[in-house]
Amino acid sequence: MILLLGGTSETAPLARALLEAGYQVLVSTATDAPLKLPEHPRLKRRHGRLDRYAMVALMQRCEIRVLLDATHPYAAQAQDQARQAAAELSLPYLRWERSPSDFEGYAVTWAENHRHAAQLACANGRPVLLTTGSRHLESYVSQARLTGVRLRARVLPHDESCRAVEQAGLAPEEVIWGQGPFSVESNREHIRRHEIGVLVTKDSGRAGGVPAKLKAAQLEQCIVVVVRRPSTSGSSPRFDDLTKLRTFLEVEL
Repeated sequence: MILLLGGTSETAPLARALLEAGYQVLVSTATDAPLKLPEHPRLKRRHGRLDRYAMVALMQRCEIRVLLDATHPYAAQAQDQARQAAAELSLPYLRWERSPSDFEGYAVTWAENHRHAAQLACANGRPVLLTTGSRHLESYVSQARLTGVRLRARVLPHDESCRAVEQAGLAPEEVIWGQGPFSVESNREHIRRHEIGVLVTKDSGRAGGVPAKLKAAQLEQCIVVVVRRPSTSGSSPRFDDLTKLRTFLEVEL
């Protein structure tokens, strides 16, 4: 059985491809957010966050032979935990790496982390649209309160996001609830409605809707702040092509 760590938009296509290749698949996600997974006797799903030790126990219990990590590019801690768990059991750790965005032709300001991004975003007093999800909200909220900048955060309508919004101290009018990725026109509408001058995003690739954000910000003359992807360690096999992944698995399994 293959353990597929997911939650991003790539999870369902990856699961389908593995099933079509004849493998048993256990899809594990941090939350119970809906995924368009096929109904199949060789497919199982679980949800709930796993640390290294819980992941080891899960893989032993389910007789996992390969760990395929398709978590978000910015889930560095989850990736480290998964890599360590696989190593502890001497199992192959494979990383599905979403291709980075193409920023050519766009003026963007790069931030090394969320704290740096919050400082850059609030530096010139223009209203900020935060499109980096519900994690790390505190850095942006505290910087916005410190500088008096008006902040809007666009987050998923999910229980975990609701808790994060509440903990960060965002008021109802400061939150835009929505399920992405958003089109260019949807992004432009949010920018215009809230008079946004700065858009903050992560380099989440095409699957994360980054091209549409960049185009909308360009058309609306917004400053764009991009949080860099965290650096990754190790020399584990990395894939962004289903054919190459299936070929590799045929050799491994």
